[in-house]
Amino acid sequence: MALFTVEDVHKTFHNGDVQEEILKGVNLTLNEGEMTALVGASGSGKSTLLTIAAGLQSTTEGSIIFGGSNLATMNAEQIRQVRASKFGFVFQFAHLVPFLTVEEQLFLMLGVAETVWSKAEQQQQIDHILSLIGMNHRKKMYPTSLSGGEKQRVAIARAIIHQPKVLFADEPTASLDSTRSKEIMELLKDITKKLNITTLIVTHDKEMLPYVDSIVKMVDGVIQ
Repeated sequence: MALFTVEDVHKTFHNGDVQEEILKGVNLTLNEGEMTALVGASGSGKSTLLTIAAGLQSTTEGSIIFGGSNLATMNAEQIRQVRASKFGFVFQFAHLVPFLTVEEQLFLMLGVAETVWSKAEQQQQIDHILSLIGMNHRKKMYPTSLSGGEKQRVAIARAIIHQPKVLFADEPTASLDSTRSKEIMELLKDITKKLNITTLIVTHDKEMLPYVDSIVKMVDGVIQ
């Protein structure tokens, strides 16, 4: 079932008198409980499309439909609320807070997401998610004690701790070796199915494509 749709989206950047159209009428449908890979050469527009879909930047033209609402017509506060409560984000680097333990990273995210859970409910959710990603035994550790793969697992936990509907992942395996990359993709696939999340992942690595449900290729600002 379609959960998220991008409808005729254009994005033009202005540099003085020069205009550069990065997205040229993109249409995309993301289904609930599925992971979609967005692939294409550098400069094709895939990261721009991901950030627009995630509400991190505006469209020049077109609609982003989620939950029956159009993100393109929302004000900044409305978009912030959707991002905080309904979306999760994973990037190339984990960007963990260095002075917080694994467990504290997740408590912080629950605060950012403005959840109404009690402290006991938050702890239960944290323990559940850390078990899901195989990191419960490391919850009292600081980022300096974690490997690159472990840090990325914590970043994924942070992205899903508040039970988002959509997970956006921008090159989440680019900083990892091939073994750790496959482990992270297997984890993302598992999470997508078990939690019924809609996942959109930007990747340039063809080795990661067997893990996804569908592949969308972008060329020069359009989907082929």
